[in-house]
Amino acid sequence: MPGLSRRHFLTGVAALAAATGLNIDVLGRGLAARAQTTAQTAAGIPTTLQQTILQGSVIQGSYRGLTTGPGEPYLPRLDILRAAPSASRAAARRSLLYLGHLSDLHVIDAQSPGRIEPMIVQDHSAWGSAFHPQDPLSPHATAAMVQAFSDARYSPLTGAPMSAAIVTGDSADMHSHQELRWYIDLMDGLSVDPAYASSTFQGVQAWAEAIWAYRPGDPTGGAFGDYGFPQLPDLLSQAIAKPVDSVGLPAPWYAVYGNHDTLLLGTFNLSPQLHALAVGAQKSYALEGTAGMALGGWAAATGVLQQAVDALGLGWGRPGFREVAASPERYLFEQREFMAEHFNTQPTPGPVGHGFTQHNLDSGETWWVTDLSPNVRGFGLDTCNQVAGPDGGVPEVQFRWLEAQLQQAQAENKLVLIFSHHNSLTLENKAQRFDDPQKLYGAEEFVAMLLKYPVVIGWLNGHTHLNQILAHGEGDRGFWEITTASCIDFPQQQQVVEIVDNRDGTLSLFTTVLDHASPAVPGSSGSVADLASRSRELAANDWAESPMMRRGSPLDRNTELLLKAPFDLSRITDAALETQHMTENARILAYETERGL
Repeated sequence: MPGLSRRHFLTGVAALAAATGLNIDVLGRGLAARAQTTAQTAAGIPTTLQQTILQGSVIQGSYRGLTTGPGEPYLPRLDILRAAPSASRAAARRSLLYLGHLSDLHVIDAQSPGRIEPMIVQDHSAWGSAFHPQDPLSPHATAAMVQAFSDARYSPLTGAPMSAAIVTGDSADMHSHQELRWYIDLMDGLSVDPAYASSTFQGVQAWAEAIWAYRPGDPTGGAFGDYGFPQLPDLLSQAIAKPVDSVGLPAPWYAVYGNHDTLLLGTFNLSPQLHALAVGAQKSYALEGTAGMALGGWAAATGVLQQAVDALGLGWGRPGFREVAASPERYLFEQREFMAEHFNTQPTPGPVGHGFTQHNLDSGETWWVTDLSPNVRGFGLDTCNQVAGPDGGVPEVQFRWLEAQLQQAQAENKLVLIFSHHNSLTLENKAQRFDDPQKLYGAEEFVAMLLKYPVVIGWLNGHTHLNQILAHGEGDRGFWEITTASCIDFPQQQQVVEIVDNRDGTLSLFTTVLDHASPAVPGSSGSVADLASRSRELAANDWAESPMMRRGSPLDRNTELLLKAPFDLSRITDAALETQHMTENARILAYETERGL
């Protein structure tokens, strides 16, 4: 099939120059150069195809460093196709969509009074997500991950430009407006300032009383010191010494709710005490203080005076609190405010709302649909339980909406990707309010519904903080479920996914794992890259978990996931694909020009 003619190329360049604001000659030369250097560009893109980061030797006690290992090639998976693929597909393939996938960023304001770190209860086994040694370095790890997506803005397989990116939830760790703003700004390419409230670090990791925490200035006397966590006297000051700069994502990005964006700690509802505590000037460092203030609620045994104190978020008169700088920006957001904040965004990379629309704000619906390209449609779902518990379910109204939408996509020959926070192993939470009796669908019914529509080829999600790929169905009916890891727990990896037409009646989804853009062994400079590297090393020494298991098997990382094409893909002409890639390339050229890349 012929591609674009010279006339159509020149016409397209003129239109794209007007849309991007780039000089028409600069744009024309840039697009022509991209067409000539695709293979060379793909070969040099930094991913885990070139290098992996592995557990290294013991540094002290049981604490291990990290080291580099060889890259991992793509491994074909035939679980669904159940047939040998064509050996000639590599030479024939063409890219239909190249997509970034981020999840479980857990951007953290580690100094916020609204964080209830003492809930780890000293043995680091209960409420483990309430505290991590690397908490103050979360903005740096996220910025370094955004840099990795910028570095991989062209496909490492085909050189195709990135079309879009999806963030599948748990973006703000502790329901804080400040954390929500930091996450959006880092995705958009703005700087965030961890020292916005105080120039001195104010939090449990700086306080000698919190011996249950990792205190990098002096870790002795507690479990982290006993394990061998290093003494890093400058770490906390470096974490807030200067704003964290971000290059921003190179393509339009979209978002869905995670359980941490829905409930506090992704598990329980917000009380008046917690709302007040978050914006107050008292922060807890002991379990007694946390339980009494934040979780005590309006217990019958609590007196009227103490209720008033609690509602104001004041810790005076209760043990286990220290004074910190208060900030109104730390308020705990409500559900619709999560959507509304995505409209407070930069015009590029966009889109305004990041999947959410005015209809979502008006109706309160928290799910959406968008065309990621002329041939691929994405559905952003909200699988979070609004009542209690970290796991999820699909409400009936959303289930029925999606099924009607899939019928339409099937009729229009649109390839479909599903985006949600929860995966099929965590979609069984049936907790309901007495005034909302609608059915919540679990994984078995949800997967069965998706399998009715062959245009569904992939389901991208997160939640479990590990790399995992599951096959659903086989032969003519099947799709791949792709779960990515997190930016807070080791291995602090995310991924890119590319849909490829093999021109033989099959298509492939290529998954490529990305480490964030930082060295395997951290330096001491205090740069974003060094602090992100330190974050990964600290995460790799979580003795209460099995951090190395979160990498998944090789079949969960760099893979080629084969499927039978759900319709004749030759209907998508080469000329149409070249027009799509021209638009995407022009957008990335504008991004590179703006950032001096």
